[in-house]
Parts: sequence; structure tokens; C-alpha cells
Amino acid sequence: MNIAIASGKGGTGKTTVSLALAETLGSRARLLDCDVEEPNCHLFLDAEPIRREEVQISVPEFDRERCTDCGACARVCNFHAIAALGKKKILFFPELCHSCGGCLPACPSGAIREVMHRIGRLEFRRAAGFELVTGVVDVGYPMAVPVIRDLKKQALSDKTNLFDSPPGTACPMVATVRGADYVLLVTEPTPFGLHDLELACDTLEALNLRCGVIVNRADGHGGEVENFCRGRDIPILMEIPFSRKIAEGYSSGKRLLECAPELKLEFERLLAEIGVK
Repeated sequence: MNIAIASGKGGTGKTTVSLALAETLGSRARLLDCDVEEPNCHLFLDAEPIRREEVQISVPEFDRERCTDCGACARVCNFHAIAALGKKKILFFPELCHSCGGCLPACPSGAIREVMHRIGRLEFRRAAGFELVTGVVDVGYPMAVPVIRDLKKQALSDKTNLFDSPPGTACPMVATVRGADYVLLVTEPTPFGLHDLELACDTLEALNLRCGVIVNRADGHGGEVENFCRGRDIPILMEIPFSRKIAEGYSSGKRLLECAPELKLEFERLLAEIGVK
């Protein structure tokens, strides 16, 4: 089963929940940190990577001798990754390339071939009883989605795969949740939390994905969140209490279940409710 943990905004507790779910499932879980621009699940695990793998995409390479300066490659590139300035002056911007391959058949002189270009890496760890795979986009590369797609290929059919999503509702979040069997939306009982929860629910509705809500830092004043979820027929699956003990533990690098082990029963109940065996 594939479960994505997402939210409309940062700081609601996606990583907290993702780690707690993985710890609850233990060896049955594989956690994939899809927040590849700022991954942080590994910060709560005392474990160095077992191995690393490069993430690469195919990009064009130009044979300057065969190039006829026709500019066909630049005209066909919808992403403006190629600029033809004439006199064998072809400028290529790999950070804009989407690896569509359209420039290869467009070149009448066969002056283009594909080569591999590194954009990030995957890191594999094992700690706290479960497996963690972290995606990391290289500094300066502007697109997270290709790394997320490569990372999601590491999901295993015999595990419960947990996808810790980037915050927000933009392309990286959509790439993470797409194809999930269930999405857990983590929110907080604040006006900002409710506003961004609405955006996230709208996104999942457009993707036709099932979802439920976890309210983090619940303080007994989450009536607006409850009313919204009731109106949209979205279940509130769990509330994590506002707790100084949890906050202090988190700030010192402890996981939620290290600070509040009694919550493990709640996570077990939540997993059973959404169909995880």
C-alpha cells in the first residue's frame, strides 16, 4: 500500500507523522522522503547512508562540426533550454531541460545525441526498525519533480510505502501524491492551517485521491477545522495534542514516539482504519 503524508503548508508536522507511522510499522515500512529540496527525515535517525545512487536525466549534447545553424532544435524546445545564435553558437541550459527528447528528431543533420546529466542523489538508510530512502536534489538544479519520480521507483510491493511530501500544492506535492492509495493531510488548528488544508483538499479532489486529516498540536480549539472536514465529508483520523514535552523533544532531535510512546496505539488504530494490514 502506498500512503502519502502531505499538507498545504510547511511546519504542520508531516515529518513528525511520517516518522511515527514508519516506526509503528517497523520492518513492514519503507519511508521515502520526497521533500527533495529540503529533506529532513534523516535528521531524526542516527544512521549514515548504507549506499548512495545518482539521479540522472538525459540531455542533448551538440556536435559543433555537424551543426548547420538551422535553429530547428531551438524552435522545437518549448522550455527554452536551447538558444541558437547562429555561426555554430548553440547555447544549452541543462537546468531548463525537461528531457523530452524533441530536439533529436528535429535536427536535420543528426548533430545531437543524448547524454546523462546528474541532478541529484538517493540515500538509503536503515534505523529505528524501518528503511528510509531520501531524495536530494543537487544545489542549483531548479526542478524537484525528476528526483521525486526517481525516488518513487524505490517503493516496494511487499512494503507499506510512506511518501513524505513536500509542503504546499505545487508540482512537487502533486508528483508525490499521484498514484497513492491514501493521503494523510496533516494540519494545525489555526487560520493558516485551515486555509492551506482547503487548498490541499481541492488538489486531492482534482486528482481523485482518498484522504483523511491528522490535526497536529490540537488544543481543543479546532472547531473550524472540524466543521470544514465535516462539510467535505473528510474524516479526522487522529489528533496529536499540543504538548510542551513533545515540542521540547522535537527541538532536541527526538522522534514523536520517543517523546510520547503512548501515541503508538493511536497510530496503529489509524493504520488499521485506512486499510493497512
